Amino acid sequence: MFSSALLVACLVAVAYGKPMARSMQVHETRESVPSAFQRVGPAPQDATLDLRVALVQSDMAGLEKALMDVSDPASPLKGQHLSKEEVEAFVTPKPETVTAVTNWLKENDIEATKASPAGDWLSFSIPVSKASALLDADFAVFNHTPTGKTSIRTLAYSIPADLKGHLDFVHPTTVFAQPFSGRVFSFVPSRADKPAPAVNVTSDAVPASCATTITPACLQALYGIPTALATQKANTLGVSGFIEQFANQADLKSFLTKFRPDLSSATTFTTQTLDGGSNPQQVAEAGIEADLDTQYTLGIASGVPTTFISVGERNSDGVNGFLDIINQLLSETAAPQVLSTSYGFDEPDLPTSIATNLCNAYMQLGARGTSILFSSGDGGVSGSQSQTCTTFVPTFPSGCPFVTSVGATTGIAPETAASFTGGGFSAIFAQPSYQASAVSGFLNALGNTNAGKFNKAGRGFPDISAQGQNVEIVFQGQTGTVDGTSCSCPITASTIALLNDQLAAQGKPSLGFLNPFLYSAAGTAALTDVTSGSNPGCNTNGFTARAGWDPVTGLGTPNFAKLKTAVGL
Repeated sequence: MFSSALLVACLVAVAYGKPMARSMQVHETRESVPSAFQRVGPAPQDATLDLRVALVQSDMAGLEKALMDVSDPASPLKGQHLSKEEVEAFVTPKPETVTAVTNWLKENDIEATKASPAGDWLSFSIPVSKASALLDADFAVFNHTPTGKTSIRTLAYSIPADLKGHLDFVHPTTVFAQPFSGRVFSFVPSRADKPAPAVNVTSDAVPASCATTITPACLQALYGIPTALATQKANTLGVSGFIEQFANQADLKSFLTKFRPDLSSATTFTTQTLDGGSNPQQVAEAGIEADLDTQYTLGIASGVPTTFISVGERNSDGVNGFLDIINQLLSETAAPQVLSTSYGFDEPDLPTSIATNLCNAYMQLGARGTSILFSSGDGGVSGSQSQTCTTFVPTFPSGCPFVTSVGATTGIAPETAASFTGGGFSAIFAQPSYQASAVSGFLNALGNTNAGKFNKAGRGFPDISAQGQNVEIVFQGQTGTVDGTSCSCPITASTIALLNDQLAAQGKPSLGFLNPFLYSAAGTAALTDVTSGSNPGCNTNGFTARAGWDPVTGLGTPNFAKLKTAVGL
C-alpha cells in the first residue's frame, strides 16, 4: 500500500509536470483571409513557430498627452522631447502583468525573452503542436498567391481568461500582411532626344522642363529648398529599406554628378542592417526604391548625415520587418530626427491589435523628437496599389495618427494631385483632435458623395504632399523617371531635415511629431494648397482636391521660406 506521504508526493509531481488547467477565452478571430491568400492545409505539427506576446502597456494615454504637449505649437512644453527612459516609463508593463504572463508561459515550459526595449514584447519559439494546445488554435499553411510565399497562421486563438488586461495579443497569429514584392514602378529610361532636365537654377523661376521631368533643381525652385550644406552633424535622417532593395553607391554618385554638381560626388550614406539585411554594391543588385529613396534624400537634404536602414528577409515579425525596425530604433539612445519610409500595407490586411501596437511604437519615437513620414500609397482610394474594391481601402501606417502621411502631386503651374495618390480615412483609428477642424471642412463640402464607402469618423490622410510623377533617378547606371508617393516621401523628409539643421544651429530642438504644427494656423499658412485633381479607385472618381485639407493632397506642398518663419527661424 502507498503511504499517505508518498501519495501526496506523487500528486505534487503530477501537478508540477502538467500545466495548470485554465479557463480559456477566444481573444482574436477573423472570419476570412484576404483574397490573395489561400489555405493549403493543416500546418505540420513539428514545424517551429516564432511567436511574440505583446503585454499590455502601462500608460498609452499618458504618453499620448506627453507627445501632444511637446508637439503642439501652443504648448509651453513644445520641443521638450522625452528621453528614451521617460518614454519607456509610460510603456513598460506593470509588474503584475509581467508576472501573470511569464508564469503562464513557464507553466507550459516556455522560456520567453524580452523582445523590445521597454519589455512590452516577449518572444519564444515552439512547435505547432504546442502552440495549438497553448492557444486552443487551429494553425494552417496559407499561400500568398502572387508571390508563392507561405506562412503558418490561424483564424482564431484563445488565451486564459485571467490574462485579459495583461496579455494584449499573440503575434503573428491572425495577421495576413501582404509580402512586399517590390513596388509597382514603371521606370522609363530617358530618351536621347529628350530636352535636358533642370540642373542648376540661378533664379526663383521654375524651369519649364520641370513640367515634364522633376529633378532636385526643380524641387529647389518649386519649394524654395536651399542648396547650402547642412552644418549640424548630430541632425540625422533615416531611410527605411526592405525586401532586399539595395541602395547603390555608384548610381548615387552618377545622380549627384548629373543633378547636383554643386555637391561632392563622394557624398554618400551610412548603412545599418538588421534581420540579416545587407547592401551589396553590384550594379545588377541595385533596387529602384532604394536608389530613389537615397538619391532624393542625399540629393535634397544637402549635407545632412543619412543612414540607409536595410531590413533583411530573416524577420519573423509577421509584418515584413516593420515591428523589428521600430523596436531597433527605440532601442537606440540617439534615433534619427527624421525617418522616411516608402512602404506600407492595406489597412484591412492587419488586425487592429498589431496596427495599434505599431502606431503606439511610432508615438514612442515621435515623443523622443523624431519626425516619422510614410508614403500614402499608390492606388488612389483603392489602397497601396490599384485593385478591385467596393469600399475604399485605407493604407497603414498612413492611418496612424502619430505619423505624417505624404501624398503626391504633379505639374508645376499650378501643382495638381497625382491621380494615383493614396488618400482617405482610417477604419481603425479615430480622427485626432489636431485635424478635426480641417477634416470637418472637407466633409461638409463633400456632402453625401461616396457615402458608405469610407469611415467619416476616421483619421484622414495624407497630411502633406510633394512631387511624385516623372521624377528623374539613376538606376543601374541608366537615367530615367519613376512615379509614386515613394518619391514624395523622401522629398518631404529631406525638407524637414533641412529645417531641423537650421533649428539645431540655433540651439533649438528638432521638429519632432509634425502634425500638430502642420494643422496649426501657422503651419497651414506655410504650405501651398493644392486645389485640383482627384484620386480615383474602386470604380469611383475617389476624392477631389479642394481649398483647405483634402484626402488627396492633404494640406498642400512645402514652402521652405514660409516654413522657416513658422518654426521660428
